[in-house]
Amino acid sequence: MMTYFAGVDIGSTMTKVVIMNEATLASVVGPTGPEHRKLANRVMEEALAKANLSFDDIAYVVATGYGRINVPFADKQITEISCHARGVSSLLPTARTVIDIGGQDCKGIKLNNGRTVDFVMNDKCAAGTGRFLEVIAEGLGVKLEDIGELSLAAKNAVNISSTCTVFAEQEVVSQLANGVPIEDLLAGLHEAIASRIYGMANRLKIERDVAVTGGGAKNVGLVKALEAKLGYSVLIPLEPLLTGAIGAALLGKDITQQATKSGLPLVRAERHLHEATFLT
Repeated sequence: MMTYFAGVDIGSTMTKVVIMNEATLASVVGPTGPEHRKLANRVMEEALAKANLSFDDIAYVVATGYGRINVPFADKQITEISCHARGVSSLLPTARTVIDIGGQDCKGIKLNNGRTVDFVMNDKCAAGTGRFLEVIAEGLGVKLEDIGELSLAAKNAVNISSTCTVFAEQEVVSQLANGVPIEDLLAGLHEAIASRIYGMANRLKIERDVAVTGGGAKNVGLVKALEAKLGYSVLIPLEPLLTGAIGAALLGKDITQQATKSGLPLVRAERHLHEATFLT
């Protein structure tokens, strides 16, 4: 039996691929982009090259995320909720609540013995997502990857009243023009976003341990603000962007092993890489 499995997670802003057997052999993270939503095959080829494998070596491919249907070589498409739950449970087995902060949405997932028992999503508004921070960073002329560290130097976090991305940007730029230090503005923004994320996730009745994943988990200022709301530290995977792809690969492994154990044939897609000819 082939022992290599792949997970492809096409998010709204980033595409992730993981190749695994007993451990992760290779991973690739890159921007999704409007055109790249149909080019998951190229990211897969890059991951295969890093793992020194051919596509024929892969027993099963599971696609997940916003653009999972745009992976024509995937054997199965599985929702990001299931894949994040599986990935977090394997990496952080004590986690009971997952908060995934992505580019265009934010998710809360409640776990019990590694299984999803409930979830909630904010996918109707940019507030509480990476896109919100990206817009604000652009308005302030600051690199997105720097805003977390900058916010830690704040002496007096400013209250940001607007949760709408457009109005919040105007509010921040106006405050900056009035001489408010950028560090205080960024700290206030992180507190506002953390409040919104906490309010969403707490609809699940948050339980420890809490794991934070997605691009937002790389922002130390946002993590600090969220921990202040929770009243305790959170768990963060070594590479929080890969959780969904890892979970997808592990679910592919589960499917393959179940088919082998039951003696049933393993249903797979056509075994060749090509780009999607449609977009969703």
